Amino acid sequence: MLTLKGEKVKLRALEPEDLDFVHQLENTEDFWEVSATQVPYSRFMIRKYLENAHRDIYDYKQLRLVICNNEDKNIGLIDIFDLEPKNRRAALGILISEAGERRKGYGAESLSLICNYCFKHLALHQVYANVTEGNTASIKLFEGKGFRKSGIKKEWNFMNGSFRDEILYQLINDVH
Repeated sequence: MLTLKGEKVKLRALEPEDLDFVHQLENTEDFWEVSATQVPYSRFMIRKYLENAHRDIYDYKQLRLVICNNEDKNIGLIDIFDLEPKNRRAALGILISEAGERRKGYGAESLSLICNYCFKHLALHQVYANVTEGNTASIKLFEGKGFRKSGIKKEWNFMNGSFRDEILYQLINDVH
């Protein structure tokens, strides 16, 4: 699908062979802050998840895609979740797995591709993201792609012994 292929990355469906990659990401404690995870996931649970990854987005209310670079190396994940077809909106989440793969434009291109997919193929009116205050890389990414800061959830997340605000970013599709 050309909608999910750019100059630097392609977004593809999860495969059973992605078990080790997804297991590693889900169990990296440094990423738990952005994914609201608090416990490790077993290989069994990840395998079960991958077995159901083919389910229809309208049934499952989410779609997780692997971000691959031009050498077909898995470099991250991008998610559409909390899909609300009636209100024509969904949340987005993105994770570039290795620090060495960041700041190369992969995240920005992946976000552009997924937004285009959401607006063109899912006919969504808007997509949104929740970003913890202080996550400057994510703030820069979403603002750079035209997302607008539309609200702050005060003291929303408890992390490392203190409460942190969470910022709501929205991108509204002006083409109807």
